[in-house]
Amino acid sequence: MIELIDATIVAGTFRLQEISFCVDRGQYAVLMGQTGQGKSTILEAICGLRQLPVGRIRINEQDVTDWSVADRGIGYVPQDLALFPTMTVRQHLTFALKLRRWSTDNIQHRTEELASRLGIKPLLDRYPRGLSGGESQRVALGRALSFRPNVLLLDEPFSALDDVTRREMYALLKNVTRAESVTTLHVTHSQDEAEVLATCRLWLKDGTITQSLSAATE
Repeated sequence: MIELIDATIVAGTFRLQEISFCVDRGQYAVLMGQTGQGKSTILEAICGLRQLPVGRIRINEQDVTDWSVADRGIGYVPQDLALFPTMTVRQHLTFALKLRRWSTDNIQHRTEELASRLGIKPLLDRYPRGLSGGESQRVALGRALSFRPNVLLLDEPFSALDDVTRREMYALLKNVTRAESVTTLHVTHSQDEAEVLATCRLWLKDGTITQSLSAATE
């Protein structure tokens, strides 16, 4: 579950006020709205990159408003993916697990599981410079999901992909988020993405969010 309660979110001179919505546990929510409305700023606040001067954030019924980024346990894929150029695909997948001091056996099992699920087992020893756009997206998604987060945040993850790769990623993301049982909030401008993926739609316009349920295409 992701819940914002009367949240004020500030980014420089930009401000959103009294933002409230709730994404139920297990839902795939898509957040849409015109450029400059503050969609990415909302994701940054949820994962802890921006502190709220007013309001509360709840994750799975726990108030995390004052928690650190690491303590919130949220998987986050920014628009630029933020892959580390000096780390292999395998190192990306193990990064968060080592920080959380998982055992060597558990790290190996989880890495193999994710690499298989995401179709990137042949890429484990490659560096980001040797990956295509779609492969890079899979690695970023794997890194975000590696430690089994309760919540996944995606900021326009497919905006730089061609149409064929984008549709392949729709199917992959739909299957992976279901298999991982992760509550997802996905920012996009694409109606296609919303129609394929969303079980819940959020619209941000003029500082106000409206919410509706939808059935993602099977």
